[in-house]
Amino acid sequence: MTANWTITRISVDDFDARAILREYLTDVASRYWGRPATDAEVDQALAEAPSDDLVAPTGAFLVARLPNGTVTGCAGTRVVRPGLNELTKVYVRPAHRGRGGGARLVAAAEEAARALGAEVLRLDTRNDLVEARALYARVGYVEVEPFNDDKYAEHWFSKSLG
Repeated sequence: MTANWTITRISVDDFDARAILREYLTDVASRYWGRPATDAEVDQALAEAPSDDLVAPTGAFLVARLPNGTVTGCAGTRVVRPGLNELTKVYVRPAHRGRGGGARLVAAAEEAARALGAEVLRLDTRNDLVEARALYARVGYVEVEPFNDDKYAEHWFSKSLG
């Protein structure tokens, strides 16, 4: 159950933020390669997909925690242009999945995006991230035409925050 989770904004420079971002990218890179990602591959992924703009006024980075402070997941949002934000870095640690935490993180990111002036939130994801695609559909995102040419994007989603 995620009822006891707290979700708060933190700086992407915070130790917990850096750790969960690295864990997230290790997970998605390992899925992409079909084997455990190397430290060099994760470092490259961190460099290719920086998170330094996930701070006000250009974005927000959120972490979920248990009452004892253990980080259980994260999500971010960044301003693309006035009225439009991107949802990114949605991740729940494997031991905490299946309890509604992803939906809570997405809802918190939607609130943060609204606070940044977003009317629409969009995202892209890959074929192999089936749980993520199911989550986005479950919480109201609809698949749309491609809006970027990111080499890892295979599905594009959007949701009105109105």
